[in-house]
Amino acid sequence: MAFAALCVGNGYACTNFLITKGASKDGSTMISYAADSHVLYGELYYTPAADYPEGAMLDIYEWDSGRKMGQIKQVRHTYSVVGNMNEYQLSIAETTFGGLHELVDTTAIMDYGSLIYVTLQRAKTAREAIKVMDELVRTYGYASAGESFSICDPEEVWIMEMVGKGAKIMGKDGKPDAKRNGKGAVWVAYRIPDGYISGHANQARITKIKPADGKTSITDKDLAKKYNLPSLECVYSADVVDYAKGLGLYNGKFEDFSFSDTYCPLSFSGMRGCEARVWAGFMKANAAEAAQYEDYARGENATHRMPLWIKPDRKLTLNDMFDFMRDHYEGTSLDMTKDLGAGPFACPYRWRPMDFEVDGKKYVHERATSTQQTGFSFVAQCRAWLPRQIGGILWFGVDDTYSTCYVPMYCGITEIPLCFRVGNGDMATYSPTSAFWLFNLVSNFAYSRYKDMIVDIQKVQSVLENRFQEEVAQNDAKMKNETDAAKLVAFANQFSNSRAETMFNAWKKLSEYLLVKYMDGNIKKTNANGNFITTPYGADRIEMPDWPPYPEFWYRKIVEDCGENIQELEVK
Repeated sequence: MAFAALCVGNGYACTNFLITKGASKDGSTMISYAADSHVLYGELYYTPAADYPEGAMLDIYEWDSGRKMGQIKQVRHTYSVVGNMNEYQLSIAETTFGGLHELVDTTAIMDYGSLIYVTLQRAKTAREAIKVMDELVRTYGYASAGESFSICDPEEVWIMEMVGKGAKIMGKDGKPDAKRNGKGAVWVAYRIPDGYISGHANQARITKIKPADGKTSITDKDLAKKYNLPSLECVYSADVVDYAKGLGLYNGKFEDFSFSDTYCPLSFSGMRGCEARVWAGFMKANAAEAAQYEDYARGENATHRMPLWIKPDRKLTLNDMFDFMRDHYEGTSLDMTKDLGAGPFACPYRWRPMDFEVDGKKYVHERATSTQQTGFSFVAQCRAWLPRQIGGILWFGVDDTYSTCYVPMYCGITEIPLCFRVGNGDMATYSPTSAFWLFNLVSNFAYSRYKDMIVDIQKVQSVLENRFQEEVAQNDAKMKNETDAAKLVAFANQFSNSRAETMFNAWKKLSEYLLVKYMDGNIKKTNANGNFITTPYGADRIEMPDWPPYPEFWYRKIVEDCGENIQELEVK
């Protein structure tokens, strides 16, 4: 049987980083997520906790398309979920790696998005989430392409990679082998060692599998009894290797098997367009360690593969995590602000398509973590030492990660801020009260004169995010001993909603300020406070704006292109 790689399309390409409690400065666990899609609207999902009667069913709709997939059995009680974090601080994120096309099961019910959000309603811990996800796909099948999942709770951080079982293992009679086929998925999950960090970005990253206590999966009875042991490092589906052998994808020993090399073989785009983003984050965490893998990130040396995790050279903060998500390869050989594609004002974005051909030669634009088509992004922060309603924070933002503002949404909230609320606008409907449309207004204007406008954007961004972090620290001290759940939920609602409103109002003023300051390619003069300088003749009149020239290199490019046509001639 011949298999073809399913490459991740430009429509759905995301980035995750994973931080263990031993690698963070405050002892929290963190995972991040950028939901990147040209058709995904930025909004904050919410599902309240609920009780259901025996025999109730749940309709499943594909997250990407909204298409109804089927029904599954509902559990008696579900947990409250805010975005990608539930009331117990469990958080799950993903990136799509695609893998082999034939492994997609078109008859299955559970797509990757439904798998995430249903699991968040049913599990309290990362380990429990892995078991729930395994049970769901074994019962109802897995309908999506290959996925990497980030899973964290206040104590542990896991990476899980999964592909479907759409291809059929054939018997000697040329017919599907009934005993060796069935619903489900093949997968493997690793607990990130405490003190280390990991990341994934649309390329399967798990290679060899470490047997857990000599067993082969969490479905084995012996292992299930010991499943909560803190020493457990790796779990996987029972047939993760045998399934590959049955399809003729692998024919070696268990200890030599590589999940990624078998189910999602490396390609140039897998390294340069995907793994390079992880490398950029690793460079920010430990440049001395990560720099050696530059040839791999550039797609030049597939044998020099990056490790699944690295140890940072310092304890990482929330701001470090924000910084991981705000990257265009600045300071590396892939720096998107340096080549001609950035234009005269160092805009680190490239419009699609990402690959192109000139004179028979193929080229690519870089695909960085920060990208223009992000619907929403977040940093999930889980803190075991606080009441769970305020211990978990989804630092939530919409649009481009580089120019967004992360606002603290406590996992205990039951009221979603208007600016993030589902139904407040959509991809085809502008709403003046939607944060997604407001942030797109600012970022799309900034792309026209990026290196100047981003400075003004970052000033407001920094002030707000630092203020929010200071206020969260104050809240921690004030509420750490509170045991009344109703008071904690009320407090979480009031704080998160008011800070979203603060952010929205500040960004509205910023949008107006940028329009006034940078209108028509000019830059109006401002004083040290950022106020526009007026003339002595009246406050309604301002000084003549600056007309900053293009950079010298840009003038040279213009002359190279059409200098003979625009050269000023001497009049004779």
